[in-house]
Amino acid sequence: MEHQAEVLKERTKRFAVRVIRVVRSLPSGSEGRVIGHQLLRSGTSVAANYRAVCRARSRPEFLAKLAIVIEEADESVFWLELLVDAALVPESKLKDLQSEANQLVAIFNASRTTAKKHVQSAINNQQSTIPDKKAS
Repeated sequence: MEHQAEVLKERTKRFAVRVIRVVRSLPSGSEGRVIGHQLLRSGTSVAANYRAVCRARSRPEFLAKLAIVIEEADESVFWLELLVDAALVPESKLKDLQSEANQLVAIFNASRTTAKKHVQSAINNQQSTIPDKKAS
């Protein structure tokens, strides 16, 4: 798990750097500035918040922070799509970055699903070890 976390830390940081480079290349008009600012915030937030996930002190905190990462990654997908749909950037230039954003959403969604199952399993195990008051 430790190795996978380090891989994802590096991957999300590379994603953030790629987002920064895209934003630098956007047209200087108001559309480019506004969408670029939004993309910059969400894209860099993925990396920063994933680092916070890795420092979570409990499973509920882990799940809450992971939900933020998913939300920011999905928002990044939206802003990248909007850049293409508004014809501010050719799709060919963003295709790889869009793919990476979608992959990150999928990875973190799968992690959240797995972590939720572990939480539910732990709850069920705790409940099964509590003596039944009726049997007393």
